[in-house]
Amino acid sequence: MIQFYQKRDFGTFISDTFAFFKEHGKNYFKNYLLINGILLILMVIIFVLGYRELFSQMLGSNTSGQNYYFEAYFQENQAVLILVSTIVFILFLAVTMVSYSYPILYLKRLTETGNKNIKADEILNDLKNNVGRFFKLFLGLFFIVTPLAMIVFGLTVVLMFILIGFFLLILLGPALMNVVNFLMFDYFNTRKGFFESLSYAVRAQFSYKNGREKSPFWKYWGSTIVMYFIIQTVSSIFTMIPMMFIFGGMMTIPETGELQQNPFEGPMGIFIFILYGVSLLFSFLMMNVIFVNSGLQYYDSRTDLHRNVDLSEIDTIGTHEI
Repeated sequence: MIQFYQKRDFGTFISDTFAFFKEHGKNYFKNYLLINGILLILMVIIFVLGYRELFSQMLGSNTSGQNYYFEAYFQENQAVLILVSTIVFILFLAVTMVSYSYPILYLKRLTETGNKNIKADEILNDLKNNVGRFFKLFLGLFFIVTPLAMIVFGLTVVLMFILIGFFLLILLGPALMNVVNFLMFDYFNTRKGFFESLSYAVRAQFSYKNGREKSPFWKYWGSTIVMYFIIQTVSSIFTMIPMMFIFGGMMTIPETGELQQNPFEGPMGIFIFILYGVSLLFSFLMMNVIFVNSGLQYYDSRTDLHRNVDLSEIDTIGTHEI
C-alpha cells in the first residue's frame, strides 16, 4: 500500500500518482461515478439540448450576414435561455463541489483508516458533514483568492510587453494552482479556518515546517506542470475531434454547390455537441489526477505527521505474524 505521509522527490510524485490509480483506481472512480455521475450526465444532457440550438442560430445567422435574425431569436427565447443557464450553473456548482471535495475526502478517509474498499455511503456522509465548510471555502476562494489572483495575473499580462511576463505566467500558473489545492487539502484535513489554511498553503510552497530543509517549491511546481501537460495532451484528443468535424462541415460542398455554413444543424450538430459533452465528462474525470498529485504534495509538506506514521508502522511490526 502506498504510504502517503512521507517525503517525495519530483519523480516520485509522478510515479506515485499513477501508482495510486493502479492500486485504488477501480474503487476510487466507482465511488466517484456513483456520487457524481448522475449530476455530470444531467449537466451534459442539458448543455447539449439547451445550447445546441443557440449556437446553431448564432453561427447560422452570423455567417449569412443576418445578425438581426439571431437578435430576434435571442429576444423570443430569452426566458428559456436564462432558465437553461440557471440550471446549468446550479448543476455545475454541485458538480464542482463534489469534484473538488471528493478526492480530498477520499484520500483523507484512506489515510486515516487504511481501508481499500471505501464505500460511496461513507464518502457521502463525509460530504454532508462538510457542506458548510465547503461553502465557506467557496466564498473565500471567490471573494478573496480570485480577486488577488486576477490582480497578480493582470500585472503579469502587463509585464508581457517586456517579455518577463511570459516567464512569470508560466511560473505563477502552477504555483497558484498548488496554493489553492493545498488550501483545500489543509482546510478539510484539519479544523483550521480559511485564513489559517491559506497561510499554510502559501508558506508550504516555499519551505517545510522545520525550515531546515531545501525548499520544495520547484518539485511541487514541476510535478504540477508535468501532470497538467499530460492531462491536456490526452484531453486535446476529445476537443480536436469536434473541431475537425466543425471545420470539415463548413468546408464541405454539397450538391447545391454552396458551402455548408452551419455545422450545428441536423444530426451532425447533435453529434458534435455529444462529443463536447464527452470531452467535458472526461475533463472532470482527469481533474482527479491533478488532485491526487496535489494530495501527495500536501502529505509531503506535513512533516509533522511523517514521524507519527513511521512510529505507528514500527508498532505494528509483528502483529500480523501470529
